[in-house]
Amino acid sequence: MSKGVSAEAAGRIEAIVGAKGIRPAAEAQRYMEDPRDRFTGKAGLVVMPDTTEDLAEVVRLCGAEGIALIPYGGGTGVVAGQLSLDRDDVVILSLERMNRIRDIRADDGVMVVEAGCVLENVHAAAAEHGLQFPLGMASKGSCTIGGNLATNAGGIQVLRHGNARDLCLGIEAVLPSGEILRELSPLRKNNTGFDLRHLLIGSEGTLGIITAATLIVKPIEPEVVTVFAAVPGPAEALALYQGMRRQLGEAVSGIELMSGFGVGLVTGHFANLRNPLAEPSEWYVLTELAGHAGLQDNVEGFFGEEIEAGRIADAVLASSEAQRQALWDLREHTPEANRLTGAICSSDTSVPIASVERFVAETHAALAKLHPGLRVNSYGHIGDGNIHHNVFPPEGVTKPEFVAATPGIIEAVRMAINEVTVACDGAISAEHGIGRLKVNDLARYAQPAKLNTIRAIKAAMDPKNILNPGALIG
Repeated sequence: MSKGVSAEAAGRIEAIVGAKGIRPAAEAQRYMEDPRDRFTGKAGLVVMPDTTEDLAEVVRLCGAEGIALIPYGGGTGVVAGQLSLDRDDVVILSLERMNRIRDIRADDGVMVVEAGCVLENVHAAAAEHGLQFPLGMASKGSCTIGGNLATNAGGIQVLRHGNARDLCLGIEAVLPSGEILRELSPLRKNNTGFDLRHLLIGSEGTLGIITAATLIVKPIEPEVVTVFAAVPGPAEALALYQGMRRQLGEAVSGIELMSGFGVGLVTGHFANLRNPLAEPSEWYVLTELAGHAGLQDNVEGFFGEEIEAGRIADAVLASSEAQRQALWDLREHTPEANRLTGAICSSDTSVPIASVERFVAETHAALAKLHPGLRVNSYGHIGDGNIHHNVFPPEGVTKPEFVAATPGIIEAVRMAINEVTVACDGAISAEHGIGRLKVNDLARYAQPAKLNTIRAIKAAMDPKNILNPGALIG
């Protein structure tokens, strides 16, 4: 039935999950694809359990047979954490059929969902109860809760609501032994030993497979205000953010730095999108605030004062949900515009917010030294220091042509960004994880004590190394 997994093992797995829960790899190529077209995965089988109990039985079988398992969520990961790059004797374990909303408890402020739930569907289910699950990102239509938690995803509302781990009170997971850890309690206070929830969140499927989670939901706030403003540069964008915090309190839920070059890429590729400001700017800020009734008047007053004082050139406030979405589309279509333009590298690092201006300037300078024709779209979450650099070949040169003519350029660009990141006291992965792409980077930059502890935990929990081997620590 498969090249890399024996027919006998495949038959035993099919007996557990049923005919609908298994596919030979040759008939499931989408599970081998990388969103940025840099890698191609391998596998012997794709297995899609329907229940936690079935998944646990599959894990026990594979553990006994020495078959490695690669957990798979929505396939949106960009560091090859969901791909086997050099082995086809593995099982891709997709949780797509485990996509139920198990419970919504408004009084406890939680919802219990299975790991295969698509993030956008979780948003919709919460909204039916007048609630919100405030984790948001461009891939919301395809990424899953399991993947969000496995990588401790961030996104556009980290400032106010935190990363994925901050929005999760409990988990259910299958451990490498095949045991099921059931800790879905909505308790805010639980001081009964090690918090295994936080051990598994962010572990990229190397210590256990998250099958369900108890998520924090919050009331939908009366007013949401979205503003798109032109600023001179990253320093002024940060000053704008600090001013908003002083005058408007904790209402800021997201603030995105966007380059004029990047906005031009988006509007160039998507004819239905446009820059809402009359005069072009080198930099923009897109910010969203949410809170009490009357917030919009306060926001309008604040931005009016900023324009009058000359600290920003111009700004537009969304006056309808359609306008709000149009503004956010400029940001959320940026990754696709980068891909269509032919980005050779898309970074994900973070630095202290006070170092953002230095980080942007020094990265651009370092990349110019590598090749003077490189173009850079810098954008991202300025309020938490997570600025993405997307790097393109010179104008008029295609990605394949440039990569062929400049061997090693992709790795050189990646490492140049890493070096500036570390010099700014930053982290080489902000919200996408380590996966397989950054294993050597982690080994190079992490403290030995941290690496040794990670390896010791992995060896203790997964001595046969069957869960996502090759990810995170190689």
